[in-house]
Amino acid sequence: MSKYAVSGLKLTRVHKLTAAGVAAAGAAALVFTAVPGADASQGKAEAASASLNVKPVAFSAVDTAARAQQATIAQQADASAAQGKADAAAAKQRAEAAAKAKVEKERQVKEAASRAAVRQAIPAAVQKPVKVYPNNLDGWIRESLDIMGKNNIPGSYNGIYRNLMRESSGNPNAINLWDSNAQAGIPSKGLLQVIDPTFRQYHVAGTSWNIYDPVANITAACNYAADRYGSMDNVNSAY
Repeated sequence: MSKYAVSGLKLTRVHKLTAAGVAAAGAAALVFTAVPGADASQGKAEAASASLNVKPVAFSAVDTAARAQQATIAQQADASAAQGKADAAAAKQRAEAAAKAKVEKERQVKEAASRAAVRQAIPAAVQKPVKVYPNNLDGWIRESLDIMGKNNIPGSYNGIYRNLMRESSGNPNAINLWDSNAQAGIPSKGLLQVIDPTFRQYHVAGTSWNIYDPVANITAACNYAADRYGSMDNVNSAY
């Protein structure tokens, strides 16, 4: 009996093809059944897609926007950090410049103070050379005139020279032992023939107390002549 016979009926060619198709479909169903979870997963995916109606591309757009926002935030943070570093570096440079300027100013102040101290420490004699006079008649007259100028005593070079040449011929050690003063025990002495009492009375500070000292003798005599005659220039004879 043929395997395609059912209840004693013989299957035609159409019946055979139909039966083959059914058999193939059954085999396919058996394959899906043999793979665990295959039909369940497929079914769930399709059900979720159908119920939510969300296309996969929507998830990609959200992701892109989030990443762009995160990138922007990161860039802003980097820019802020860079600006902070630049501000800190500028502040450091300003502080270093201010400190350097302060040190330089202190150095200049110290140098100025040091120079001032040195100037104050130098004696006046060193700052202004002492005038030196020759040890002769010309030098004695000129030194005496300088002293007279400081003490407001009038007189001129010519007036002094004319009178001392008449009185002593320019000899600082000259002494008169024959006139009335000599006879009274107080002879006239020196370049301008001054007696001791007159020399002591009209002596000018800063000069020698030795009556024979040329400068002291001239200066005291001129001081006496200024008091009595107005100036040695006004004396033309014994005085």
